[in-house]
Formats: sequence, C-alpha cells, structure tokens
Amino acid sequence: MKISITGGGISGLSLGCFLQTRGFETEIFEKHSVPGGLCTSWKKGEFTFDGCLHWILGSDSGSSFYKLWSELLDMKSIEFVNHDIRVAIELKENEDKYGNKVFLLYTNIGKLETYLLDLAPEDSVAIKSLVKLIRIIQKFEVPPMIENISRLQPLRMKMGMIKYLPFLVQFIRWKNETNFSFARKLKNPFLKEAFELLFDGDEVNLMVMAMPLAFYDKKSAGYPVGGSAKFAGRIADKYETLGGKIHYNTAIDKIIVEDNVAKGVLLCDGTSVYSDITISAADWHFTVFKALEGKFVDHKILKLAELKKLEVYPSVMLVSLGVSRDFKEHQHFFRFPIEKEYKSPDGTVYNRIEAHIYHYDPTLAPKGKTIIAMSFYTRNGEFWINLRNSDKEEYNRCKNQFATAMVDYLNEKIGGVKESIEETDISTPATYQRYTGNWKGSAQGWFPPKNLLALSPVSATLPGLKNFYYTSHWSIPGGGLPSALKSAHDLAQIIRLKYK
Repeated sequence: MKISITGGGISGLSLGCFLQTRGFETEIFEKHSVPGGLCTSWKKGEFTFDGCLHWILGSDSGSSFYKLWSELLDMKSIEFVNHDIRVAIELKENEDKYGNKVFLLYTNIGKLETYLLDLAPEDSVAIKSLVKLIRIIQKFEVPPMIENISRLQPLRMKMGMIKYLPFLVQFIRWKNETNFSFARKLKNPFLKEAFELLFDGDEVNLMVMAMPLAFYDKKSAGYPVGGSAKFAGRIADKYETLGGKIHYNTAIDKIIVEDNVAKGVLLCDGTSVYSDITISAADWHFTVFKALEGKFVDHKILKLAELKKLEVYPSVMLVSLGVSRDFKEHQHFFRFPIEKEYKSPDGTVYNRIEAHIYHYDPTLAPKGKTIIAMSFYTRNGEFWINLRNSDKEEYNRCKNQFATAMVDYLNEKIGGVKESIEETDISTPATYQRYTGNWKGSAQGWFPPKNLLALSPVSATLPGLKNFYYTSHWSIPGGGLPSALKSAHDLAQIIRLKYK
C-alpha cells in the first residue's frame, strides 16, 4: 500500500519511519532543501545558528517519550547536556535576603527546594506543596501508556490506570493554578515577583513549569549536542535506511480529491502523484484551507480557524550572534529587565530581554567562540509577513533597527558583545512562515489551553474526506517535538489497525 506524506518535519519523518517498520510504502514531499521543518539550524560563516531545540522531552528513560524516540533512534548514542540551572531570571523590583536580584530555577528538585526554603522560610507550606506535586509527577508515566492508542490497550492495562489516582488528585488540585495565582499565595516579595516572571510576565498554568521540572530532575529532558538540524537529520537518515524516500525542494499545491476520496498530491510544478492513502504533516491551516480549499470543514474547524477555540502560539523575533568570545562566565539562559521599554516596529512593547548563550555546545562555533541568541515573542507576526511581501526594503530596515536596539541592550548588560560580533542573523515571523509555512509565522502550534486535560480539537481525519489523515505539532495543543512525535506514533497505529 502506497502512502504519500506532505511535510518532512519531525512529525512527517517520524510517521514515515513508523509506517515503514509496519510494512507500508511511503514517500515524503518536503518544500525545503533540508529535513526538520521548524526543527532547524543553519550555517552562517563559521557559526551554526539554531532555531528550535533547547531540550528534548525523553532524552533518557526518565520520561515515557524515551520509548517513542527509541523506536526511531539509538538515544544512548546521542550526547545530551543536562543543565544544573534551567534559567536565571533577574528581577526588577526585589532582592533576596542576600542582596541578589537574580532568581535561579534549579533543575535538581532537591536543590531547588533547599534554595526556595532558604530564601523564603515563611512560604514553606506553598513551596513544599509545589515540590510534592513535582515528586508525584515523577512517579508516573506521563502521558500514561504512551506506546499504544486506546484500541490497542488490553483490558488489564486499562485497569492499571487506577494506580494514577494519586496523580489525578494532584492534577485536579493544581489544574487551575497559574504562576500568577501561586505568586499571590506567597509572602516573600522576591519569590512572589520571581514566579510572576517565570514566563516573562505572562500568566500560564503552573503545570507547564512543574512537568518539565520533573523530567529535568531525572535527566530526561536534555539538549542534544549538535542542535536541531543534526537531530532532525538523524531521523531523516533512519527513514531512508528503512526504505523511505524524501523528495526535497518539492512543494505541493493541492491534495487531489475525487468523489470525496483523497487520491494523492498535485505538486507545484504540475506533477500529479497518486497514492492509496494521503497524509499531511504540513501546516494545519495550509492543509485544510489551501491544499483542500476549505471543502472539508465543520463548525469546530471553523472555530479553530477563527481563533475562537484556541490561540496560536506566539511568533518569534530571533536575533542570533556569532561572537569571538565564549562568554562562559555567564549563565547559558537568562532574562533581565531593561530600564526603558522598547516598542518594536510591529507594536509589541518589550521591557525584558531573553538571552541564550550556547557555550555548552562546542559544535556550533569554533573553539573560543560561541552563539548568543535573543528571542522575542510577538502576537503580531503578520505585520512582518505583510511588510516583507509589500516593501522588502522597509522590512529589512525595520528588522535591522530592531536587532541593533536589542544588541545594544545586551551589550549594556553583560559587556563585550558588540566588539565580539562576527556574524549576525535576524529571523522574523516572515522567516518562519517563508521557510516552514507555519501559520502566522508561529514558532510552534496551538498555545496550551487552560484546561490541560481537554481533548485536542484537531482530528486525524477531516469530515467527509476518505483516505486522508493529518498529523503534526498542530495536532496536540502546546506543539513542539513531543506533540509532533506522539501524534505521528498514534496515527501510525490507527493506519495499521485499519489497513493491515
């Protein structure tokens, strides 16, 4: 049985591998010249700039995702870096009792608990409650029974879910807790401000912090040395060794449909490629409303497209610098306030800066040098997309103006940056949209909803269309590699059940 897959990102590559091992004949059509989609890096001079990975959930056996990655790769052969400190957050208003303005989010839970209790003994009840939540998460496989979709789970396995009762009790207790609501319970001013700034001033469900911390502590959420493109390349290599074929520089225009049955894909060069099953692992909005012309939708899909059900993950302005120093005296990942807020050309106002120094990955730069990347989230990505389409000269002026201002702020903070710059790269939402096709230039997919237990509104099928399936990081809110991997694994099982 022949299957065509549109999109050579992590979901498309993973799905291709899973299907090849299950006896299907697949081929992938990728618009770009390299695999990976959003999981990408690129060379500029002596430097490799990375646009995706900071950590991978399932880098070791402490996470259930390790089992899925291990179906694709020899995870033990990959070198991972596990940081002692996830992020250093400089506060604007408050100092701790030692006169420090920087809050350290340790990845070792015991060390984090000791640190928090030392800083704020008056908040011991709240601190111990949070640590208890993280410890309970660690005792369970989350998500549970990840290897099999429900239809492949035997009754005994399903009955085993009763052991998750302690986790469920904690989840229900914490499901509506955000970093803001938790901060309001704290008495210590330093700790209160630190929790408010965990997500750079945004209010986010606290489970979004607690779950990764549970995995950091177990060394199962590490960074793969070599970065995003190298990691994606490993999966592409695996796919090709399994007999799969990737057509690079091959964009599709439409999905061929006859009598409400998907028959294959029409390439942008006019070539028709027919298959028994057609799968899109490309951008959700492109797939539904362009490749399929919006003909197979219902009320739920229209609400998604109108952003009435979920928000799209913010777009990113990414300013990357190749510098002639390694800056190892600084934390690898830190955020700090700026004295005077900066208004971006797209209207977004920034009063804090996030900087990532890759001095822990020697493969990205020559010895003694490194990469510094600054990320800035914006919900007005379409400004950059439209500006590039209408006035490229003004677009370049605006993005260079933005980058210059941000480099000035960073240089003022840590010193020695401007005179060390050898290469500069500026990615805007237009860059993300142009190279990956991701809707609105988003850096991921759907933003996580407040109810983390809610079922995903994105189905693997579309109403009224046969022999078609969908999978990508848009399939599960939150996006990222875990969503891409799990949705691909689930779909491979669905197809195997139906067609084998």
